[in-house]
This record gives sequence, C-alpha cells and structure tokens, in this order.
Amino acid sequence: MTEALMGSYAVLYREMLLFKYKLMRLGYVFYSVSTPILYLLAFGLGFGSRVQIPDYGAFLIQGIVCMSSMTNSFNMVSVSVGMGRLHSGEFQTVLTSPVSASSVMGGLVLSGIIRGLFASSMILLAGLFVFHVFPFTTMGLFALVLNTAFFSAAGVIIGVIIDDMENHAVLTNFIIMPMAFFSGTFYPVDFLPHWLQKVVWIMPLSHANKLIRVGELNSATASSFVLLSGLTLVCIAAGTVMLDRYTE
Repeated sequence: MTEALMGSYAVLYREMLLFKYKLMRLGYVFYSVSTPILYLLAFGLGFGSRVQIPDYGAFLIQGIVCMSSMTNSFNMVSVSVGMGRLHSGEFQTVLTSPVSASSVMGGLVLSGIIRGLFASSMILLAGLFVFHVFPFTTMGLFALVLNTAFFSAAGVIIGVIIDDMENHAVLTNFIIMPMAFFSGTFYPVDFLPHWLQKVVWIMPLSHANKLIRVGELNSATASSFVLLSGLTLVCIAAGTVMLDRYTE
C-alpha cells in the first residue's frame, strides 16, 4: 500500500513540475480561464437580468465552474498522456519505471483534479468579483472534486487510445463541447425539449451540474451521485487495465 502511494506521488510530482513550468507562462493561464470568464461576463452581464431563473448569477457561476473543471481536467490530462505517447516518448518512460499501473493512474488522476480545481478557483474569483456571491456548499465542492476525478480518468483513457492529436480535437469538439452547452451549464436541463432531456441526462456533466447546485445529498440527487461515482470508478479501473496492458 505504501509503495503504491509513493508511486502515485512520484507520478503526481512529475506532473506538477510540468504544471508549474506551464504556470510560469502567461499564455497557459490565459488559455485555461479566458473562455469560461468570457462566458461568465457575456451571459451574466449580457442578459442575466432578463433570464427567468432566480439568482441567475449564482446559477451561472456554478455551471461555468463545473464546465471549466471538466474541460481543464480532461484536456490537460489527455494532452499530457497523448503528447507524451506520440511525440516526446515521456509517457513510455513513466510506464517502464518501477511504478505500478494503478499508481500511474492514481498520479495522473490526482494531477487532473488539481489542474481542474486550479482553473475552477480562477472562475470562482471572477464570479465573486462580478456577482459578489460564493454559491457553493460542502456538497457542491465535493461534487466538483468528483467531476474532475471522472474527467481526469476519462482523459487518461483518451490519451492512451488516440492515434494522433487531431483525434483529440475531434473528440473535444463532438463530445466535450456539446456536453458543456447542453448539460445545464447556462440554463436548467428542464428548458430543453423532452426528447433532448433524455439524451442530456446520459451525459456525466449533467449529473455533476445537478450535484454542484444542491445543499446536501437527498433522494432527488442520490441517483446522480451514485451514477457519477460509479462512472468514475469504472473509468479509473478501465484506465488502469489499459496502462497495465499498454504496448507499442
């Protein structure tokens, strides 16, 4: 157990050194938070007062924070793994080190959680400055961590299976972006046509958005919590198996 934890820490430490290097470049921080902040300002200040949703500012902050945690944790982990596999060869070096596949998976997921939470904190500060609210409960913050864990694990899987970085862009445009716009980020899922709601509730981000807006876990949200937790465990298990069986 101690050996596995030390292995995860080693992988996490490596990823955090790379993250620290990127943070020193202004363009990285701008890229991570510019689009969500633009959404926050455009939707919140543009027509926020005209939307018939009580306390739309708080609703919008919660949704954009959730969306930002998804995109950053998924993109940063999948790009790190994909680029390391296909270009630099650093990923293969990690896998050939005396660290188990489960430890590699754990370190990568933890790094994605940290990256997602970092971007989310920037959005929280911007929302606090614009709307003067901090609309998060303990349950909401826990849901945010669970959301970043799921998409970090999914990022590892995608990073392992893609053949080139163009495939990554295709997956982002046709899966991640529609999920960002239709999963309750900017408006309640109930606003959508009934047939589309059934499709949207298949998307993990819809359940994350539902959980992030509740004060406590109850019978109405328990199914979303169980589903998102189950999907996270499945992705972590699947990613671990893929790393263990990885060959060139």
